[in-house]
Amino acid sequence: MTASARPVLHDLLPAALRRSWAVDGTCPDLDLYSLQRAHQIADPHRTAVLDAKGALCYTALDRKARSLAAGLRDLGVRPGDVVGVQLPDQRNAVIADLAIAALGAVGLPFPAGRGAGEAAGLLHRAGAVAVIAVAEHRGCRHAAELHALSARLPALAHVIAAGPGNAPEGTIPLASLTRTDPTGFTPARPDPDSAARILVSSGSEAEPKMVAYSHNALAGGRGNFLASLIPDGRPPRCLFMVPLSTAFGSNGTAVTLARHGGTLVLLDHFTADAALAAIREHRPTHVLGVPTMVRMMLDRLAETGGKLPAPTALVLGGAPLDETTAADAAEAFGCPVVNLYGSADGVNCHTGLDHRTPPSDCHGVVAGRPDPRVADIRITDPDTCEPLPAGRVGEIIARGPMTPLCYVGAPELDARYRTPDGWVRTGDLGFLDDGGVLHVVGRLKDVVIRGGANISPAEVERELTSHPEVRDVVCVGVPDALMGERLAACVVPHADRAPTLEALGAHLVGRGLDRRKHPERLLLVPELPLTPAGKPDRAALRARLTAAPAAVPGPRRPAHDTGTTR
Repeated sequence: MTASARPVLHDLLPAALRRSWAVDGTCPDLDLYSLQRAHQIADPHRTAVLDAKGALCYTALDRKARSLAAGLRDLGVRPGDVVGVQLPDQRNAVIADLAIAALGAVGLPFPAGRGAGEAAGLLHRAGAVAVIAVAEHRGCRHAAELHALSARLPALAHVIAAGPGNAPEGTIPLASLTRTDPTGFTPARPDPDSAARILVSSGSEAEPKMVAYSHNALAGGRGNFLASLIPDGRPPRCLFMVPLSTAFGSNGTAVTLARHGGTLVLLDHFTADAALAAIREHRPTHVLGVPTMVRMMLDRLAETGGKLPAPTALVLGGAPLDETTAADAAEAFGCPVVNLYGSADGVNCHTGLDHRTPPSDCHGVVAGRPDPRVADIRITDPDTCEPLPAGRVGEIIARGPMTPLCYVGAPELDARYRTPDGWVRTGDLGFLDDGGVLHVVGRLKDVVIRGGANISPAEVERELTSHPEVRDVVCVGVPDALMGERLAACVVPHADRAPTLEALGAHLVGRGLDRRKHPERLLLVPELPLTPAGKPDRAALRARLTAAPAAVPGPRRPAHDTGTTR
């Protein structure tokens, strides 16, 4: 693909505003590879990565990244080219991140496990010239699948296969590129405000959104977020239970390593046992994951016992965090639990280290006080975009140093989600209280429409999590011939204590929830399925409920579906 055929990654923020954050020191104003290189020079033997293969120091990581960058250069990858990456959380994913940055190219990571058709769609829309994919991982053969589809992708010149096993026919072994002599390689020095990475949303859109981020937005805006959770300023040791290829995981290479000179502790696949073992062995300062993962870990701790070394913080995002999980986690992990509100679109707010558990109230999820060094937040009227006063519920919009450039190859998304002066429209509903604290109360679009009445699944989930027999819950809408949709609760029960639909209804009555919002179907599952991004897989649960035979609920006794219980 020629340079003119690439998607134009323009910046929707006013240029003077973007530059002001570099001038006043809010952003480091260096590209990601240069930042990482400075840490390597300052402390060459510091451990950069801990994974299943052991420890990799900054010097070894830098040598491998330079070799891969030289190998990609020899294949014809140039500054500004997009390179896809579909690798599990292992050192190769970090090496690829840094090699792409050293070339001045743009990384497009997406999780291992994402289907070939969707992956090919991402590569096509981004105009990727190459993709680095794992040969085999948990039954998936991504490199071979992408090579088979490459004929449909005219810009895609190379499929690079990472081990284990032999590279599939027609692909290039990653190992051969990482052995390239880097002696003659000179790293690029891209504009820090130019594109460095494309984040892929894991939201509910029919087609995942792709969002372009600059070096400064990642190391600066997102880097300032993590800095606020490092009270002593020392390099952090971060256990990422979410994939590095997600928006949440972008706090890995670009932030933990390049900005803060820390250490990444990686799991190539999340399990509760693996995560608990990593905490005990590597003693991370920060553990980052989604609430569902922590609930799985709490269940295992209840079964196996034992004490964990206390991190500085347990940082949970990607889904609403309930009071019960927060309290149980604070006790088990022995550290503050941080509730993170954020998205791939450039939104970030968190509750910080001032509380053992995040503050809560009856009005919605407390997301903390916005940090203008990361992202300023306003509440606006969803129709007019006019600012609303404190206490009024409206759409949450955000703008700040971590604000992305634009959506990739999707001007219609720029028109829908960005204001003329660069604010990101989240589609979330919330309010700022008199103290400037953000409360998230629901979504404009994430509703179940039952007989013309709107039901917020998030609101019902928030109330159900306080039921003593509910360990985890996701509510989804299922099609219904009579009402259009009905609400179903997918519940992971506490061991040997499975709730009934009637018991859940009685609990919601006690919590003051209108009866029209009560779930009408119940699915009991041993654990929630997760997407490749590590979030609860609502589509899989909805498909299971839709496939399951169920009578049309009557007005008094809704249908009750029961999955496998523990």
